[in-house]
Amino acid sequence: MRQDKYKKVVIFALCGFMMFPLCAQKTYTLEQCRSMALAHNIKMKKAHTDLKAAEQTKKEAFTGYFPTVGATGAGFNANKGLLEMELAPGMGMSMLKNGIVGSITATQPLFTGGQIVNSNKLAKVSVEVSKWQLRQSENEVSYTTEQYYWQVVTLQEKLTTLTTVQKMLDRLYQDVEVAAKAGMTTRKKQLQGELKRNEVASNRIKLENALSLSKMVLAQYIGETGDGFEIETDIPVEDIPVFPEQLRRDHHASLVLTPEYHLLEKNVEVNRLQKNLAIGKNLPTIAIGAGYMYDDLMDKSHPFGIAFATVSIPISNWWGGSHAIKKQKLQLKYAEYERDDTGELLMIKMQKAWNDVDDAYKQILIARKSIEQATENLKLNEDYYKAGTTSMSDLLDAQSMFQQSRDTYVDAYSQYQIKKLEYLLATGR
Repeated sequence: MRQDKYKKVVIFALCGFMMFPLCAQKTYTLEQCRSMALAHNIKMKKAHTDLKAAEQTKKEAFTGYFPTVGATGAGFNANKGLLEMELAPGMGMSMLKNGIVGSITATQPLFTGGQIVNSNKLAKVSVEVSKWQLRQSENEVSYTTEQYYWQVVTLQEKLTTLTTVQKMLDRLYQDVEVAAKAGMTTRKKQLQGELKRNEVASNRIKLENALSLSKMVLAQYIGETGDGFEIETDIPVEDIPVFPEQLRRDHHASLVLTPEYHLLEKNVEVNRLQKNLAIGKNLPTIAIGAGYMYDDLMDKSHPFGIAFATVSIPISNWWGGSHAIKKQKLQLKYAEYERDDTGELLMIKMQKAWNDVDDAYKQILIARKSIEQATENLKLNEDYYKAGTTSMSDLLDAQSMFQQSRDTYVDAYSQYQIKKLEYLLATGR
């Protein structure tokens, strides 16, 4: 019986072990979060839809090169002839009581003032614009994802530090309780310990709520359902990152790599093509065509074919068209000014982004030094408190400084990572 019972326990334990991976929470890295956001975020779906629409517009514009084909047909049956003739007094003839007419024509444009060509070029540019807007959306989604990611990591790290401080306080409070029972300490020290523990417990509730909300925000952004997942925490305290000098780029050369500058260039190109279209509307259009006609009106089939050429001159457009052309020329000039001015601002943005990286890195160094000092200060106060040469207030202050130093380092490290990404995106990477 004991053996059977033992076997059942072992089997149950094994089954539980096998099922554990199925119940284990998923853990996502930063790259995984970014990939999920690029695949599922609504901003990316909209950008892809805009690109597909632009590609369809390009295909539609190409059909302007095709001939225009039209067909018409009609049949009628009247109660009397549509054409009546009186041949003699009392004698008449009625015709066209019924009949069928039909035609099919095809017209091929030969010259349209460049309107078809420029319309196709404009549609092509629109596709290119949509591609750069897609790239811009990818950058925005990646940046926002990283912000949400590091927010979660920061809160997780702060919660870990708070847990360490809570353990310190619990040990200290236990020692105080033992001393109080032995009559070796005062009620004041007990109250100080209790108040500090309450403060830390309250902060823990706030941190846990903030962490839960941050995970929900991140989950919604990357397309994850619920908050049943974990984020890989990777904030090294011991190893300080090396200054990222290799990330620095020539800002003037990097300008042409950015989606923002490409969009400015495409805006100039769009306005240039629209100017050409405005000019084309004032030029004559030439077309050739052919057709096939058929009628059966006199009880006799009458088919015939025709060939024709057309020349259309938009005379009435001339008095208004010149103003439209001048307006488009001004808009083209405005687009060129905007490109040049915004280009300079983009290079200033690059320099600011690099300055932010430099500042964020220096903040890490300061925060790391503060951790070393706060840790040493805490150790000294713990030793002094055990020796009875310092007060509990000083020890509690040392614990708070230890917690604050680690929290500051976590904030600085997260900001450093975000600032690096800002610089990469600002320089077209």
